[in-house]
Amino acid sequence: MDDISDASRRHQTLHLLNRLAFGPRPGDVERVNALGPDKYIREQLHPESIPIPPNLTSRIDDFRTLTMSPVALFAEYERPIRDAAKSARAQADGNIELRDATRDARMHARIVMREAVEARLMRAIYGTRQLQEVMTAFWFNHFNVFAGKGLDSVWTGSFEEEAIRPHTMGKFRTLLGATARHPAMLFYLDNWLNTAPGSPGARGRFEGINENYARELMELHTLGVNGGYSQQDVIALAHILTGWGIPRPRDENESSESMPPVEGQRQRLMRRMRRRARQFEPADPSGFYFDSQRHDFSAKTFLNHGIPGGGAAQVEQALDILALHPSTASHLSFQLAQYFVADDPPEPLVTKMAQKYLATGGDIRAVLETMFLSAEFRDPANYGAKFKTPYEYVISSARATGVTINNYRPLYGTMQLLGMPTYGCLTPNGYASTQDAWLNPDSMMIRLSFATAIGSGRLPLDHQPDDDEANGGPPVVTKNPNRKIKLLMNDDSDRPGRQRMTPPDPNTVAAALGGYFSKSTTDAISAAPAQLSTALLLGSPDFMKR
Repeated sequence: MDDISDASRRHQTLHLLNRLAFGPRPGDVERVNALGPDKYIREQLHPESIPIPPNLTSRIDDFRTLTMSPVALFAEYERPIRDAAKSARAQADGNIELRDATRDARMHARIVMREAVEARLMRAIYGTRQLQEVMTAFWFNHFNVFAGKGLDSVWTGSFEEEAIRPHTMGKFRTLLGATARHPAMLFYLDNWLNTAPGSPGARGRFEGINENYARELMELHTLGVNGGYSQQDVIALAHILTGWGIPRPRDENESSESMPPVEGQRQRLMRRMRRRARQFEPADPSGFYFDSQRHDFSAKTFLNHGIPGGGAAQVEQALDILALHPSTASHLSFQLAQYFVADDPPEPLVTKMAQKYLATGGDIRAVLETMFLSAEFRDPANYGAKFKTPYEYVISSARATGVTINNYRPLYGTMQLLGMPTYGCLTPNGYASTQDAWLNPDSMMIRLSFATAIGSGRLPLDHQPDDDEANGGPPVVTKNPNRKIKLLMNDDSDRPGRQRMTPPDPNTVAAALGGYFSKSTTDAISAAPAQLSTALLLGSPDFMKR
């Protein structure tokens, strides 16, 4: 791979930085050229060998919620909302102070999501372990949870930090197991409700089989749509997963439907005793809890494998079967090749990657290395062939300009406007990575507006956000589309007393991008005023692709 001409090396360097990283920052092209493509690949495949800039570590350390367990996050940010809302409901006169307390508790909880989003963007823009950041985003999307669903508003950041980030290039079975035990996943796909009918714990909301997680675990996370499983396998896996979840919240241990309409003294006493006992139900700090009272202990047949009767060990055996299944190898290899190589990845490459997966027991790093060193990945026909998602476009723009960012809201506001809010995909299949999902006239208009705003210094990226911005307050709704873009990007350059950010130097941006552009882009820049050069670079067809 090192035996290539200087021109080919330059193109290959840009290809590597656009695929193994979120695009080049100033100085990256020169560094990779000096290091050599093979060494760069090996380095990125072993992120533990790459030092993290101390200033980045310091800034990430400021995000206290990233290190909090799901149990601690619930106690500090979700429980106050529930308590305040419960008190407000109990007041027949609609006490204003209690309503305000509920609102304040909800506002306070929004810091959890803000810190998760900003830590993700900060690492992607400034991080030296770029492939790890790319793979963190890839695997989160693969195991997507929606932060807008109930408790996941405080658990999604923890899901990425604990279940995804540490396992991006290890064994897939470890990654699968970490996601399967995290409360964010179990809540999002409803497995916390999954209960064996007729079991001792079946009552109220917890009274029957819920197939949601079992189905997505096979269809999306492992085997794939055509992975060779049947509806009977879905049912079997759902029964295997009964009781696998989180402790029941104390205020949901009993539903009104499960209690008699009139209680005698004995019933009330027994109810209090049950409630007190459940306050001490064991749960590890992650919030995971296996409720044996709701589990189906019978023997099962799953994917033609016999699983003996038992408890949580049945789930572990099912995950073993799924992780090492040939269909899982093919499904994951296709998704990786589609993301890193081409929207329609070469079938021989997918086969070769799947074979490596099975030969190594699902070693993600080995599969990635097989792909990155393949002729298909190095084929110039695949250079610049992937259309950037909104996330990739915004991040690569920030990286290319090299601007100092203290206010991230304009960046995630733009992603929201482009239809890709961070942690905001409603469906479990995650965001698409193919061109047909993102290339349309409306999104191109927004991208060009963003390129113009950042290129002219009109985005307030370098100033500390105001209080409402720091709290993650929602942008103001407006019927004026141009004003909406301005607000979502947080472009407040016309606010009295607000100084504009220093515009990025177009020569620095051009050098960061390798100085290679199509003739149409070069001609457009030459014919335009100098102050528009950066906007034209970031809005060019060349930059829209990776």
